[in-house]
Amino acid sequence: MRARIGVLAALVAAAMVLIVSAAAFLVVRQNLTSSLDETLRLRAAAAAQSDLINPQLLASLPPAVLGAADLHIALVYSSGLVTSADAASLPPLGEPELEVAQDGVTQPGRTAVLDGVPFRVVAVPAGEGRALVIAQQLDTITRVVSRMGTALPLVGLGGVVLAALAGVAVARTGLRPVARLTAATERVATTGDLRPIPVSGSDELARLTLSFNAMLGGFAASREQQRRLVADAGHELRTPLTSLRTNLELLAAADRPDAPDLPAEDRAELLADVRAQVEELSQLVGDLVELARDDAPTMTTEALDLGEVVDRALARVRRRAGEIEFEIQRTPWILDGDADALERAVLNLLDNAVKWSPPGSRVRLSMVPISPDWLVVEVADAGDGIAPEDLPHVFDRFYRADTSRTMPGSGLGLSIVAQAAARHGGEVRAGRAPEGGALLSMALPGRAVPEAGTP
Repeated sequence: MRARIGVLAALVAAAMVLIVSAAAFLVVRQNLTSSLDETLRLRAAAAAQSDLINPQLLASLPPAVLGAADLHIALVYSSGLVTSADAASLPPLGEPELEVAQDGVTQPGRTAVLDGVPFRVVAVPAGEGRALVIAQQLDTITRVVSRMGTALPLVGLGGVVLAALAGVAVARTGLRPVARLTAATERVATTGDLRPIPVSGSDELARLTLSFNAMLGGFAASREQQRRLVADAGHELRTPLTSLRTNLELLAAADRPDAPDLPAEDRAELLADVRAQVEELSQLVGDLVELARDDAPTMTTEALDLGEVVDRALARVRRRAGEIEFEIQRTPWILDGDADALERAVLNLLDNAVKWSPPGSRVRLSMVPISPDWLVVEVADAGDGIAPEDLPHVFDRFYRADTSRTMPGSGLGLSIVAQAAARHGGEVRAGRAPEGGALLSMALPGRAVPEAGTP
């Protein structure tokens, strides 16, 4: 990139030098020519007012005088007759000079060539039917213009070289932060080190570095989240797998020919325990799969009646709720979302409430609009509530309070609720219900169902 910037600077400088040199060359040549024309015109006008217009005097004028002044003078008549001191002092003549003699109108100077030598020729009226013509060689102007034509490219070449060097130097200085950023990205790709890059200044490169640091922070958080998920999942899977293996080993040992008979009650208890552990593993794997959808790029959305979603979740939880009763307060509410994800979230809230409610108690589910665009789904149980120190963590993955260690579950149900709420633009909260138990709420955006007859 430094080389490209240097070449670009050189090309821009070369273009500017070319334009400036051409303009200077043309302007200087035009000014010198105009100045010479004005000088010749003044001399011709002064001569036309003097005795020099006398043909006898002009013919008798010594050629050395004209040669010393580097002038060629002649009188041109309208008939085409020409008078001069001698043939050597005769200027270049043509139709323009004859027209001045015939019309009496001064014409601008012109360049003419005589014997291969360029002259600047000026003609002015010198009485009736005559014109005085004065010419001077252009060798002085030619030499000046030639020197300029040689000097300008040399100076321009030096400017181009300096511009290229300056471009490379500026590029090296300006791209030094880019080099640091490149080295940092290579370090991350090679070592996996996600430490942020030091930032200095407040220009575009500094903002780019800040954006890169934010990306590194996201990568680091994602890596830590994956590490924790794997570690926690391994910890949660280890206990039911160990218990399952132990029970299966006991059942296998009881079937050996030399083993004592296993009472039917004990066998049935072991089989029930194995079945429960398999169900727990199935639930844990399902929860892990659900949480793995956290980074899903797409989500199937449709217009949903949240009341219908609640009814389906309630029908599922009643089958395993035992003696728990449910108090449901519905509110017609429409939102755009994923029906399966929302049903799973409501089901987990109800399952959590059932797990902590004593037999014969009541679980309350309320759909409470808090604004025209937001509704809160509240689920309250009749348990002992959540300790204040546990409230900030109840929606974390695999988090289980000390009082819940012996309870069934994987610690992922409420995490799935939080994930579903976030995917639908909502949020979750935990607190204490008026009944004394836990109050878990999920706020979701949407709109109320219009009443019949309302536009």
